[in-house]
Amino acid sequence: MIDPAAPSRGDTPWIGDDPRFALLRARYRRFVLPVTAAFLLWFLAYVLCSAYARGFMAAEVVGNINVALVFGLLQFASTFGIALAYGRFAARRLDPLAEELRRTAAARAGDEHESTGSLA
Repeated sequence: MIDPAAPSRGDTPWIGDDPRFALLRARYRRFVLPVTAAFLLWFLAYVLCSAYARGFMAAEVVGNINVALVFGLLQFASTFGIALAYGRFAARRLDPLAEELRRTAAARAGDEHESTGSLA
């Protein structure tokens, strides 16, 4: 839990001092960084093949559909796939923890308002 005596933000403890916040950020990074790196490598491969492997990209797969078109469409498919995967990951692993932290922060803010007599 948050140490009420934490000096990080004056008299008020900061949510970033909560170990659950560090866990939330770590979970986020463990998903986002590898997926971003993989997608950027995939996109770079597409661009480099388009620029330097024109013969390969021009090879017909079926009828008038060539490798370049298939790769281009797979870029869209992978983008939507990543978005769906992130949505599911966030709903399972990030959102419950974020909601817990939100409730903690709201409760702390309510306690502060009651103790200072503030109406806001």
